[in-house]
Amino acid sequence: MPADLLDSDLDVLTAGVEGVFHCAALSSPWGKAKDFQAINVDVTRRLLVSARNAGCQRFVFVSSPSVYACEADQFGLKEDDPINSRPLNDYARTKAEAEAFVLREANAGMSCVTIRPRAIIGPDDEVLLPRFLRLIGKGRFPLVRRGAAEVELTDVRDVVAALLTAYDRAEALSGEVINISGGRSICVRDMVDRLGNALGRTVRFTDLPYGFLRAVAEISERVCGLLPGRPEPLLTVYSLATLSFSQTFDLAKAHQLLDYTPQYDAVETALHIARQAHGR
Repeated sequence: MPADLLDSDLDVLTAGVEGVFHCAALSSPWGKAKDFQAINVDVTRRLLVSARNAGCQRFVFVSSPSVYACEADQFGLKEDDPINSRPLNDYARTKAEAEAFVLREANAGMSCVTIRPRAIIGPDDEVLLPRFLRLIGKGRFPLVRRGAAEVELTDVRDVVAALLTAYDRAEALSGEVINISGGRSICVRDMVDRLGNALGRTVRFTDLPYGFLRAVAEISERVCGLLPGRPEPLLTVYSLATLSFSQTFDLAKAHQLLDYTPQYDAVETALHIARQAHGR
């Protein structure tokens, strides 16, 4: 049943439903704070209330490891590691707020599980891969720290498998937060190199100091925020941080609670999508 969760009567959507997968979100490094608040927080809160009133037994919420993101390397992140108390953007802030509502509902009795999948790659991705490809298409790619930051991508098929298992085990796992990734890290420079090769493009790298690029990103955000339509800056502080600092995960909890072992190489998935998108 297609619906706009901002405007719809959510009680109509949850009537007679045994459980909810809440995957809808405004997932972007750029946008209006009020839009992130309305879509990521208010909709989640309303949907939880509607699900509870409808007698739904299970609620699986898709959050994001962006809640951890900071301007420092993070290796082997675990679920009990603290999230960033000073979120880098409104997306991270509102996903953390939404998580709190889900946990509150779990404590009130509904079986709720939160999954944090990292950097989802799939054919319908409109957030991560397209932005990478746009930068690569320009022929130059700015690097910080020589592009040594390690990133972990996650194939959407592995994410779906984790969500389905979380749903099946929601009663036993209620209140849990579980990180998900592809389990294989790749440094930014190698990722860009491989994507460039997939597109038949030679990418020239420019090593720049983090402080300089951060100043550029801050100025770009301020300027774009004042322009009509608030166009997305080519570089945001959040995007810069994710390309400059490592973020990898300890998947022990996912393996223990969900029997989760990644089945797909998300880097190969990204390369396949890039080739298809450009007719190669």
